[in-house]
Amino acid sequence: MTNEGDHTEVGTRATFNGQVIGKVEHHHGPVPIATSSLPPAPTGFTGRDADLDRLLPVLAPEAPDTEMAVVICAVSGLGGIGKTALALYAAHRADADGWFPGGMVFVDLRGYDPDPVTADQAVLALLDAFGVRGTDLPQTATAQYALYRTRLAQQPERMLLVLDNVSDPAQVAPLLPGTHRHRVLVTSRARLVDLDARLVDLDPLTPDAAIGLITRALHISDDRDDRPAREPDALRELAVLCGHIPLALQMVGAMLRRRRYRSIASLADEIRAAADPDDALRIRAVLDVTYDRLPEDQARVFRLFALAPTAEADTDAIAAMAELPAHQTLTFLESLATARVVTPVPTNDAGSMRWRLHDVVRAYATGLAEASGEAEAARDRVLGFYYQQTKAADDHLRWLPGLPVPSLFAGRVEALGWLDAERANLVAAAQWADDDRRARTAIPLALCLGMYLNWRRYSDDQITVCRCAQRAAARTGDQTHEAIAWTILGAALPEAGRAAEAIEAHARSRDLFQTTGDRNREAVAWDNLGSALREAGRAAEAIDAHIRSRDICQAIGDRNGEASAWNNLGSALREAGQVVEAIDAHIRSRDLFQATGDRSREAQVWNNLGNSLREASQVEESIDAYRAALELYAEFDNWYATGRTLRNLARAHQATGDPTSARTAWLQAADAYTRANAPTEADEARRSAQQ
Repeated sequence: MTNEGDHTEVGTRATFNGQVIGKVEHHHGPVPIATSSLPPAPTGFTGRDADLDRLLPVLAPEAPDTEMAVVICAVSGLGGIGKTALALYAAHRADADGWFPGGMVFVDLRGYDPDPVTADQAVLALLDAFGVRGTDLPQTATAQYALYRTRLAQQPERMLLVLDNVSDPAQVAPLLPGTHRHRVLVTSRARLVDLDARLVDLDPLTPDAAIGLITRALHISDDRDDRPAREPDALRELAVLCGHIPLALQMVGAMLRRRRYRSIASLADEIRAAADPDDALRIRAVLDVTYDRLPEDQARVFRLFALAPTAEADTDAIAAMAELPAHQTLTFLESLATARVVTPVPTNDAGSMRWRLHDVVRAYATGLAEASGEAEAARDRVLGFYYQQTKAADDHLRWLPGLPVPSLFAGRVEALGWLDAERANLVAAAQWADDDRRARTAIPLALCLGMYLNWRRYSDDQITVCRCAQRAAARTGDQTHEAIAWTILGAALPEAGRAAEAIEAHARSRDLFQTTGDRNREAVAWDNLGSALREAGRAAEAIDAHIRSRDICQAIGDRNGEASAWNNLGSALREAGQVVEAIDAHIRSRDLFQATGDRSREAQVWNNLGNSLREASQVEESIDAYRAALELYAEFDNWYATGRTLRNLARAHQATGDPTSARTAWLQAADAYTRANAPTEADEARRSAQQ
């Protein structure tokens, strides 16, 4: 049987663009990213002194750390009224004063998107921010929440959680700390009376503050602009027409800057004429006037941008929707940002630019796009763009030395950077497979994300998009892609502790490939079924399945497939206690991978061979095998696999009574895990080095 601490390279094979790990199956939007760096503080923030006076005492260090402490502050108000601006201003002020030495975490819960973030998704993002991911992530929601609260309780220094854009208390209730030391700042359009929170209800700005916001916007642009002084009555009326709501006030300020030599009264007249008495938010009239004054090419980019899978996208994706060159699209977006209808989003990449739409503005623009008759074609174009880019990035992740270098990205680092930036859009776009019109492109996109999502361990997103692909393929009669989706899902389920379901998934995949007559993929399905059976402790059945896979591969001349089957057969034989036979199977696999030149998977086999040799008490030979694996892994920067092999090597040195070499291997494993962004494994390796 497998010794505790041995790390076997599992040989589950994907039949289309990668593998998957996962845990849940419901349909939802992408898992958010919890960031430890706050979005920038808002510019032109004004008129909220009284609200700050209510909010800041809750956050201040002198706030009591007792059972009577107010842990949560919930800011509520209309869309566009400045909730997020107030929360960020307060958080940045607290950060500047050193109030939260334990750090701050920001999460956008997308409460008013079609698929809001659930609490179960949010806790995954928060645990990820704490360095808990991959195999360290508990597989049940109950255990995840327990670990999350434990991590907060163990954090001795005060932390602030900013949970933005909440639509329902259920999104945040399970995320509240179990300690009175930390603080939570929530924003929502709803008044969250079900939370034990200090409620800060934002009203529209006072007339003087609204006038001050517009005046300041004009004077930042041109300190000689004397229109506010010359037209105080028109300025006051313009503020009234905006409902004293910051979002509308910012847009009229932008319009006035662009029409420097026209009167404030002329703009007030236009908005008054466009006003709808049923417009409760008092924003639509401002949007109507802003939109009507846009040149048609800019107006088209604005309304099509709203059709992106999420509220944020990069210039290239928006250009694809509009069928325009990127440089021209960038010029239009910069003009739209000047008009305050889109917001530029800072990035770490100087050569990249991202943009965001406020949800109120996005809803307005979406209606325009749907009415224009361009919506469906624009969605088709952006979906095609995302698939093309994702396929190119995936090619970089799969690239091996000696093969032609893929195009579109300069290298693996750039490809991963693009995938990281676009993950939310890619996951949302892949779920467009629910629409039969786009299933032909969305299904391959969902499956093509496999390698990346597995690499980054975004398991919840992976299982979501693959379930969607599987349903869509079944609905449209696409048996090949349905079988591929079952394969990837089958690889996910053992990681979720659901081995029986994984077995069923791989059996479905096998049956479908038998129906389509695809012998190559049938062999893969048998091999994966064997791995699932082994995970379930059914080693004898696993051996039979791997033998079936091996025999099919031998019959069709698939040497790489045969090598994989031999490797997995070796692992199953080892589980069954047949260590001598396991060693022979791994050697056969190694020799085949060497013959085919697949050095990445050869490294996996060397690691597994080392485990079997160590089990057979051939410890010196196992050390040589682990070292051979490490030499190969060095070619691919596969730091997580490197860390696992170094961990196995450390245990082998311990078995030979060589604590110095064991300690060196443990420390090297810690370094590799750190490079792989696996801090929990890195900490465990460091602790082992001290024993």
